[in-house]
Amino acid sequence: MSEAFSPSVTVNVLIVGAGVSGIGAAHHLTTRCPDQSFAILEARDAIGGTWDLFKYPGIRSDSDMHTFGYAFKPWEDGQVFADGPNIKRYVTETADEAGITPHIHFGHRVVESNWNSARARWEVTAERTDTGERVQFECRFLMMCSGYYRYDHGHIVNFEGEKDFKGDIVHPQLWPEDYDYSGKKVVIIGSGATAVTLVPAMAGTAAHVTMLQRSPTYIAPRPARDPVANFLRKILPRRAAYSATRIKNVLISIIFFELAKRHPQMIRNMVMKHIRAELGDKMDVEKHFTPKYNPWDERFCAAPDGDFFDVLKNDSASVVTDHIERFTETGIQLKSGEHLEADVIIPATGLEMLLAGGMEFNLDGQPVDPRQSISYRGMMLSPIPNMAIAFGYTNASWTLKIDLTCERVCRLLKHMQKKGYDWCVPEPPADIETMPLLNLQSGYIKRAEPYLPRQGTKPPWRTYQNYIKDMMAIRYGRLEDGALTFGRVEDEQVAPVSPVAEAAE
Repeated sequence: MSEAFSPSVTVNVLIVGAGVSGIGAAHHLTTRCPDQSFAILEARDAIGGTWDLFKYPGIRSDSDMHTFGYAFKPWEDGQVFADGPNIKRYVTETADEAGITPHIHFGHRVVESNWNSARARWEVTAERTDTGERVQFECRFLMMCSGYYRYDHGHIVNFEGEKDFKGDIVHPQLWPEDYDYSGKKVVIIGSGATAVTLVPAMAGTAAHVTMLQRSPTYIAPRPARDPVANFLRKILPRRAAYSATRIKNVLISIIFFELAKRHPQMIRNMVMKHIRAELGDKMDVEKHFTPKYNPWDERFCAAPDGDFFDVLKNDSASVVTDHIERFTETGIQLKSGEHLEADVIIPATGLEMLLAGGMEFNLDGQPVDPRQSISYRGMMLSPIPNMAIAFGYTNASWTLKIDLTCERVCRLLKHMQKKGYDWCVPEPPADIETMPLLNLQSGYIKRAEPYLPRQGTKPPWRTYQNYIKDMMAIRYGRLEDGALTFGRVEDEQVAPVSPVAEAAE
């Protein structure tokens, strides 16, 4: 591959993805490493990633925007849980203000990459989505910011009798523009964040919305406005107010998560108490809202200002807890014997995880199996040199970890430049004990577990799900920590031995 490789673009850093993570990474480079040239490859025709893809009713963040927003750009909209269009505007505005947009190659889907150890360069091949033409890029450092799930479709569940159904089956990830569901009976299959968002957004316009779940999920009412943030904006400069609110929310999320892990029954009781206060005797809270798992074994679903419960109380929506027997011409037959009438069925059955957008990684022409990789500080993978992957938190706002990862990459690039290093690679000990990369029991994570890298049981191979610990380790920890090996191309005695061969042995 290397001999025939003729790049059309050569840069220091190549970023894959122009969503929240990719634009954040580019902003960090422009401010912390202004001498490092970069380019961004984006498969879609617009900035935004997730927030450009999803068009279903009510699409919004399920994390508060004071921590989901960038550390360097205050979120000043006032919404705690912003809708998709506003988040896309925020990310696009960030790119335009920092002069990042001209560096984006839109309509370029990355299909393959090869690390050329003789030259310490990544050779990356992208396919143009409009013509199918293959375009080649070269870089010193590769940064994967393409998210963690498939963009072309979500998790597909095949239900018996689907072809018999005479109404519409609409998948949230492939929502048609201007789809008219007014006056129709809607059944949403699922109880995750997408379903909990769709129910209040569609209720009132639809004739009735039913959320059909196999088992309950934790749903927590949360204020749609932050009174502390609003007060701080009145008395402090904008950046100071934003930073103070961000710190407050980070600490609250850490405390809540730790309490949930150490005292799950206490948190369960607290959540159930809130729901009973919302619904009163309207519904069977034990049956429909009491999960079988402990808090934070899966992510919480947020209900801003209790909007989800409001539509249950006014009877424009309902929840059914049961199992599907089959689809019928007019709806869904349940195993209990009940039949749900429907004009529209929405399978909100989850995501399908896909590491690095499905891109193939090669080292000197030999493929790397991600399942054999070990995560280093939640941002690099052994045995892959000069590559970082942006992967956010599962128990807090995604962007918190992305900001830290980008800081660390910039530190790493400056350190390598100062020392004259051409490459760095994580090298785990031979006797490392491993565990799954992600610590949630959500269906989409458990389905993907066999195909994902692993993490160690001890740092730096273990990923903290704690912003404070990560900040200390990633922002201030030593770069040459004994786990990350550095070298120069001309130093034959320390040149990288093919980790592929070692993994095969």
